[in-house]
Amino acid sequence: MMKSERLETGGSTSRVSARAGSNRGISLMDLILRIVGIVGTLGSSIAMGTTEQTLPFFTRFVRFNAQYDDFPSFRLFVIVNAIVCAYFVLTIPLSIVHIMRSAARGSRILLVILDTVMLGLLTAGASAATSIVYLAHNGNNSANWLAVCQQYNDFCQRASGSLIGSYGGIVVFILVILLAAIALSRQRQHILV
Repeated sequence: MMKSERLETGGSTSRVSARAGSNRGISLMDLILRIVGIVGTLGSSIAMGTTEQTLPFFTRFVRFNAQYDDFPSFRLFVIVNAIVCAYFVLTIPLSIVHIMRSAARGSRILLVILDTVMLGLLTAGASAATSIVYLAHNGNNSANWLAVCQQYNDFCQRASGSLIGSYGGIVVFILVILLAAIALSRQRQHILV
């Protein structure tokens, strides 16, 4: 009789299902953010990997060519974005498992650790490419490096545009880590109650 009275007044059973439902919502948001991360990092990798511009010089036989692989930082950027995109693809099944089993703790903790590692890797690649893009746009008077974006305008615009998806991926990682931390803290509260 006591159990039925608790259920009618909204006892502990209704709190557990509300938390489980909210963790499912968090897991669904995690899945959506991972798909957004795939699009951003894949787009950045493709945009930077296909960046190239050729300028004629005096005659049509002598040309100056700028490609992404002329700069080691841009090569790092493409490789890092490809690795992070593959990581996002590989973690989608775990995100789906978290939607079905919102009480999974071990896999969430593993994802938080791996997401943090990938966040650091993606930040390093994006920062390296950003420094080169900055130098290409502004140059450095102290080192006598001239800005090359006046001549290679298309190359610089495409390289600058490819940074957007990568920084979007960084924001996605931050949000995914925060969502996982919220889900884990709700599970911790459920265990204590």
